[in-house]
Parts: sequence; structure tokens; C-alpha cells
Amino acid sequence: MFAASNLRSEDQFLCSVCLDVFADPVTTPCGHNFCKKCITQHWDRNAPCQCPMCKEAFYCRPLLKVNTLFSEVVLKQASRSEDHLHFVQNFSSLKAVPPTKDWTEVIVLPPTYEGTVMRAVAQLEETLRIEMKKLFEAELRRLQQYAVDVSLDADTAHPELILSDDGKQVNHGDEKHNLPDNPERFSYCVCVLGKQSFSSGRFYYEAQVKRKTDWELGVARESIDRKKIMTLSPEDGFWTVVLRNGNEYKALDEHDVCVCRPSGPEKVGVFVDYEEGVVSFYDIDAAALIYSFTGCSFTEKLYPYFNPCNNDNGKNSAPLLIPPINHIE
Repeated sequence: MFAASNLRSEDQFLCSVCLDVFADPVTTPCGHNFCKKCITQHWDRNAPCQCPMCKEAFYCRPLLKVNTLFSEVVLKQASRSEDHLHFVQNFSSLKAVPPTKDWTEVIVLPPTYEGTVMRAVAQLEETLRIEMKKLFEAELRRLQQYAVDVSLDADTAHPELILSDDGKQVNHGDEKHNLPDNPERFSYCVCVLGKQSFSSGRFYYEAQVKRKTDWELGVARESIDRKKIMTLSPEDGFWTVVLRNGNEYKALDEHDVCVCRPSGPEKVGVFVDYEEGVVSFYDIDAAALIYSFTGCSFTEKLYPYFNPCNNDNGKNSAPLLIPPINHIE
């Protein structure tokens, strides 16, 4: 693995096993990333196979998928990092402390050049941020090719929800309306499904979550029980990301996963690849991946899922919106 001190602020590129920058990054079915060698050796020593991050157990060793996005970024930055490292090591004014008993060599930078090196490190970190954003923007452009025109299905909406006439926005109305209790309608959870269903291929939609303190977004399978209190998990037919209390973002996988965001997304993109078994969520404005469910097994129709959550005395009164797709240039 190459020297990576200049990448330490980018924690998303560090393997949680070796605590270094990814080498041959791979993704586990639970959505976490590791060096291929690290996770393989970890599973060789531990049974059953378990994710070091979320502790999910796999009773058969799962197939590891290469994370091509991380690989491309790391390889690009590795070349730049090695050039910088050679500059530092060969600089004529550097003084090396004699090796210690464990043969670790410590390089001491003269004060004259310390600021120069620090600026170089900061520049590399900024370059990494820009390159990462470009890669995600390219990925979003690709996903937007699969955009579908989603509208809300009033026949599925909980009686306390208010839908716009065009079916493009929903919010909680505090009062329960007298609506027919048809089989499609949610009776306990204040949610609604999209009219469109998908049982093959790829599809993508976006939702605006601006000014909300709580929401739920994702996809749900057709056979979910809409007449009882639901548990949002893949096992029960939901693949969702949620916001709680204004700043707690979670992916509700088999185990809840905290997906920390430095600033909350105002618009979320949801992408589904039915055959590959992938559901991914994106922060559109930041051009960043929020979370991916991988290794999913879809066997029936999937519907877009929306929950604006309770009004909370006006604190969460803003609606969930389905905006037109503004394609990234």
C-alpha cells in the first residue's frame, strides 16, 4: 500500500481493517468496503464470515465485488502521492534520525520547508475532493439516463396525508380524512407509494427533502402488509434511507447503518438495478453516494416509497416533492 498521509482526511478511502488507503477495494453484500487482501485474511481467521464494520454474519462466504469507483480514484491519487513522497525523501536539506531498534526511520522536515510540504498536502487533498466530485457527477449523468416520471398513487396514501393534484408532492395534514379503506391503502404508517411499478431493468427518480426534519425514501415490494405497523428492512420488503430528528441519517439495512452527512441533502436520487440487486441513494447537490444496498434478491414488483413523516407541530410541515430531473451537464 502506498504512503497515504496526504489522504487521511478522506476517511472514506481508508480500509477499517488495516487503517490504510484501499488496495484492490471490494464491497461486501452489506455495502462496506475493504482491501481485498484484508477482508479475505479476516474471513480466513474468523468463522462465520462477519463484516468488521456492521458485524453482519454471512454463513456462506459471499462474493466480493470490485469497487471500480474507489479503485479509479485511489490509483489516480497514488501516482501523485508517490511523486510527492519522492520529492520529500530526496530533498537535500532533510535530516534523518538514526533508525530505532525496530528499524523505523523518522524523517524530520526543516522548518523552512515544513510549510511548503503542508501546502502540497492540502493541495493534494483538494485535488482528491475535486476528482471525486467529477467522478460522482459522471456517475449521476449515467444514472439519470434511467430517470422515470414518478407520481404518487392516492389509492395507497394514508388518510392523514395530503397529496397535490398532480401527484408530485405529499405532506402530513394532522387530520384523518374519511377515505375508503381499500386493500392498497396504508392504515398505520403515514406513507404513500408511486403509481409506477418495476419488475426488471433499471430505474431512477429524485425527491426533494428540503426544510424537512424527518422523512423516509426508497422502494418497497408489492406484497408488503399495508394494514399493520411496519418494520422498514429488506427482509420485510423495504430498501430505504431515512432522516430522524433533523440530523440523523440512516440506511435501514439488515442492521441500521449511520450514513453521516456533513450537511443534509436537499435532493435525493434513488437508483435501482433490478437484475443486479442494487438500490443506491445519492446526494444530488453534493454529487455524493449516501448508501447502496447490494446483493438484493428481487422477485416481485417494486414501487417508489415516500413517507413525509408526522407534521411535528409545524416543524416538519414541508412536503416531500418529486421534481423534474435536471440533468447534470
